[in-house]
Amino acid sequence: MLEKLAKQTAIYGISTILGRFLSYLLTPFYTRIFGVETYGIITDVYALIPFALVLLTLGMESGFFRFTAKAEAAGGDIAAAKRKIFTTMWGITTLAAAIFFAVVTLFAPECSQLMGEAYVAHPEYVIIVAAIVFFDVAGCIPFSRLRESGQALKFVGFKLANIVMQVGFAVLFWAVGLFDSEFGVGWAFVANLIASMVTTVSVALSGRAMPKIHWALLGAMFAYSLPLLISSIAGTAGEFIDRQLIKYLVPEGAMAQLGIYGAITKIAVVMTLFTQMYRLAAEPFFLANFRKEEFIETNAAAMKYYILASMMIFLGIALYRDIFALIVGSSFREGIYILPIVLGANVLSGVWLNLSFWYKREEKTQFALWVTLSGLVASVVAGYLLIPRFGYYGAAWSRFIAEVVMVGVSLTMNRICYPTPYDFRRIAEYVAVAMALFFVAEWVEVDSVWLRYTINTTIFVLYLLYAVRREKIDVKGMIKAVLRR
Repeated sequence: MLEKLAKQTAIYGISTILGRFLSYLLTPFYTRIFGVETYGIITDVYALIPFALVLLTLGMESGFFRFTAKAEAAGGDIAAAKRKIFTTMWGITTLAAAIFFAVVTLFAPECSQLMGEAYVAHPEYVIIVAAIVFFDVAGCIPFSRLRESGQALKFVGFKLANIVMQVGFAVLFWAVGLFDSEFGVGWAFVANLIASMVTTVSVALSGRAMPKIHWALLGAMFAYSLPLLISSIAGTAGEFIDRQLIKYLVPEGAMAQLGIYGAITKIAVVMTLFTQMYRLAAEPFFLANFRKEEFIETNAAAMKYYILASMMIFLGIALYRDIFALIVGSSFREGIYILPIVLGANVLSGVWLNLSFWYKREEKTQFALWVTLSGLVASVVAGYLLIPRFGYYGAAWSRFIAEVVMVGVSLTMNRICYPTPYDFRRIAEYVAVAMALFFVAEWVEVDSVWLRYTINTTIFVLYLLYAVRREKIDVKGMIKAVLRR
């Protein structure tokens, strides 16, 4: 079973890495054509969009996997049951997105004032972003259907097409000089809107179905998804609140600091990619129907290997952060010292993702609320204490502290309600060895750049060899299994 999860993670991983690589080409691109304050607008908007997506998808994405698994277990006309689940969830989320777009369009000037001074002169930015949100929400359940039905190639194709279009239009708009116009950074949002619109229409047409709400089903769906929705709202708020606190709490140059912080967090792309591709594979995998004993055993093993892989990625980025700093424009590189903190927060995010599968599987989704609310409270409290004094450095630590709190709450609930035999000794060993090697690299001071890279590379290779030997990993066999897939 763990081999199946690894293969699925690899499949989604290849597409996610390729897609995100194309998408993250926009980071060096935008940080070289926009100043730190203008890029701060992009950081702000793309921190708020995920919050709107979580709110308007109503927690239905995880619910879709659970309800389709239950339909299979129930038997009968499985195809018809799945179709009703799909059209109902698609219908209600699309309706919510349409209402959102209409409200934002009607009150665009007021929304612009709420978002800050940078948006008052261009309320059309807000309308375009609301349209992006509408199309992304409308496409969410159709994309979930592709994942649930194992149509990985379609999923990959549509996602890559979206990114290629967005990057392509952004470069085109720059080439013809539109970014130098009065509308300026708004053209970046137009490029995203075109890509989202084309992708959503395409994936919707491929499903050969239309949104149709079956009201009798909706009550049971909301009973499962509502706690996840509230939890996701709190969780996403916890992820973007650091950026909002920078905007409102930093005394001077807030948008510039927001731009630098957003650019540096983008450099942590590899860690973000790994967590995302793991989630894409693990969510439908762990929410499928199989015996409790198998779930517990597999989840425990998955946690150990997730930590092992995450610490490899942590070292691979942190040891070479001055090279990764070249991804962004020179005016953004002053903030590169916060990168290890951001990477650590991303590792912890994947840990509590692993710790969430048991209560989703047991349909005790109310537990998610305690986790994400605790993280939100920790983020706000730490942010208020640290950001006014330390700026984006304080924001990075507030995010890290919030992730620590969420892992602690998740682990406590797991030990009380659903004891899982995680190999904490081995997990702690992997983290301790990786951090010890990292601090050794930080402690060693050499004048030669090439000597420093040689030392850091030696340290990284030592950790790889240690991990392979400690877990007795058959590297050749693993590569052959992925290639056969």
